[in-house]
Amino acid sequence: MAPHNDGETLAKKLTLRHVSPMIHSLGLHHVTVLSGDIRRTHDFYTRLLGLRLVKRTVNFDDAASWHLYYGDTTGTPGTLITFFSWEDTRPGQVGVGETVAIAFSIPSGSATFWTERLSDEGLPFALAHGAQTPVIALHDPDGLALELIEEAPIGLSHPYAEEIPPDMAIAGLASATLLVSDLEASARVLMDVFGWYETGRAALPSLERLRYESGAQALGTRIDLLRGAAIEPARRGTGSVHHLAFRATDDAAQAEMVAELRRLGIETTPVLDRTYFRSVYFREPSGVLFEIATDGPGFTVDENVERLGEAVKLPEKLQNKREVILAKLPEL
Repeated sequence: MAPHNDGETLAKKLTLRHVSPMIHSLGLHHVTVLSGDIRRTHDFYTRLLGLRLVKRTVNFDDAASWHLYYGDTTGTPGTLITFFSWEDTRPGQVGVGETVAIAFSIPSGSATFWTERLSDEGLPFALAHGAQTPVIALHDPDGLALELIEEAPIGLSHPYAEEIPPDMAIAGLASATLLVSDLEASARVLMDVFGWYETGRAALPSLERLRYESGAQALGTRIDLLRGAAIEPARRGTGSVHHLAFRATDDAAQAEMVAELRRLGIETTPVLDRTYFRSVYFREPSGVLFEIATDGPGFTVDENVERLGEAVKLPEKLQNKREVILAKLPEL
């Protein structure tokens, strides 16, 4: 059941937000997921879904694991889904305190193309014609819930057109769904820290749902918060979302968000240099791991656009262990 609009005008909603005008995240930057068989994951997201491998590196905090980034042609913030390879880990269990579904934006009128493509692969899916647009629900090889949502193009994206016709290709992220224990506290982070606002709500006998949006002309601008009765906490494993990253246009915007988190009594990590962006991590009140990632410097800082994802790139601190690290990584 989709959230319904409460009838308030956008202008009225905005007046209800008690946030600084400087504090605003345009949308999601990326989503990071735990992968089992990384070769199977790579095939699914590149060949079947048509995304580009834009960076081949390792988990900077655990160099025994791949960290692979997939997105549009240039790795634009808002188009990215990334994977840590945890091949010897048991499957995750969906539950409270995690992101439970990720949606991608596909062009208007492309649902038929995608249903035929999924059918040809023998991949189970469901097609729902909601109140506004068709939605295709499916799962990736590790069981992560995905959606393909038809919507008009918004935000900057350069779809990768090697496997998929450009007028049918995934534009980028559309939304994420979080299963939370405290709707109000989780919503407060979206409103006060990121400057998002409520656009709808729905209630069923055992489930409550709130939708929040950034209001920006960007990709990944919706978050659905779900609270269900008697749902166990999540158990992390393959197929689980490790963290959800929100965009900060620059370091100053990131610092403003961190200051607001501290005002709310929420601790964060220090700013961490991830080469392609700078990151701060924290757990929102229901336990979901969030990241605030800067838009820059981007993925062309160490590779040309034409060669993105071809070579294994390591941070400076790991260069002296390069041969040892590469020998332990599973082959793609």
